[in-house]
Amino acid sequence: MKQTLAQKLVARAAGRASVAPGEIVTCKVDLAMIHDSSGPRRVKPMLERLGAKVWDPSKVVLITDHYVPAYDDESRRIIRLTRDWVREAGIDNFYDEQGICHVVLPERGHLRPGMFAVGADSHSPTGGAFAAYMFGVGATEMLGVLVTGEIWLKVPHTIAMEFDGAFPPAVAAKDAMLFLIGRFGLDGGQYQAVEYRGAAIRRLPMQERMTLCNMAAELGAQTGLIASDGVTEEFLRLKNLEAWDSDPDAPLLAHHRFDAGAIAPQVAAPHSPANSRPVTEFVAVRPQLAYIGACTGAKLEDLRMAARVLKGRKSTLRLLVAPASLRDQQTAEKEGTLQILLDAGAQVLPNSCGICAGYGEHLLPENMVAVSSTARNFKGRMGAASSQVYLASPYTVAASAVAGRICDPREMLQ
Repeated sequence: MKQTLAQKLVARAAGRASVAPGEIVTCKVDLAMIHDSSGPRRVKPMLERLGAKVWDPSKVVLITDHYVPAYDDESRRIIRLTRDWVREAGIDNFYDEQGICHVVLPERGHLRPGMFAVGADSHSPTGGAFAAYMFGVGATEMLGVLVTGEIWLKVPHTIAMEFDGAFPPAVAAKDAMLFLIGRFGLDGGQYQAVEYRGAAIRRLPMQERMTLCNMAAELGAQTGLIASDGVTEEFLRLKNLEAWDSDPDAPLLAHHRFDAGAIAPQVAAPHSPANSRPVTEFVAVRPQLAYIGACTGAKLEDLRMAARVLKGRKSTLRLLVAPASLRDQQTAEKEGTLQILLDAGAQVLPNSCGICAGYGEHLLPENMVAVSSTARNFKGRMGAASSQVYLASPYTVAASAVAGRICDPREMLQ
């Protein structure tokens, strides 16, 4: 039986030679990821009521990113509880104030092709960029994983999104995702596995692939997946990794093909990522704030995109930049990327989820209009319910910051 990448990953975790879409199987978990918001403050009381302990502390990764830096009594309490529980439970893989979990997890070498992983955060499908089956679960399901090391799963169908050719200059993975969400809607993934394929995908660096899989959540998929290749090996700094890919002609629920070269920069209007249209339809919008942040918009590759636009230019808007991880920020500093952003007038914020998660001292005030590289623009998510957030790639956010209006970044990269 020909198997998709999703089926192969699930079959391995279930101890089976093969699985069929629709089957219910029990999978052994290779890795469980939790953070300060979804972790100890939720699961610790439940573990105590059960009198249970973590099944294998070496397979749990805990990252603080939602409530850092702590700035009030509640956040200080949550971070203190998190750090205490790490010691109590014997968790060695603890990354404290190192950046956003979806970026820190792979950069610290915890993901490999073939793995089956769960994360207590909706953007956990990011792990699929490494040909690992990873998806988000709630606190109750995570409790079950932490106690047993297992989780049940309905084997998904696969929806293939194939991009031929190459993405044009100033068009990023973020644009591809906004294009897909605008076309298929927030439930276009049907809670199945979305596999990104094609020559254009193979040309993407790993962090751009991570953006595609991350935003499988906004597409309504259970996970996003990309087959492993040399790009995967290079990023992980490992050689001769086992190759994981779909069998040729494996059955698909749907197969959509696109000319990557025909995709324009995209913008999503408030208050949904599904309100996506080409950037040229929004040039009359005049934001007051430009924000480059979040797991889907402030990785090293994202910062480089913004720098390509901002080099030698000044932002006319308030420009906030929250690098997605400390390591990415340090690399950006060493190579001069960060200095370009600073010279353009950017204010650098801590390496955390920040206002994307509705936390911190920079939340959007009443009636604020912002252009942002984050993944979601739901009403009130980033501050006041009266604020309006337009989603775009780092290219477009940077170009808009310079122009003082939503701007096609191709105008500045010619």
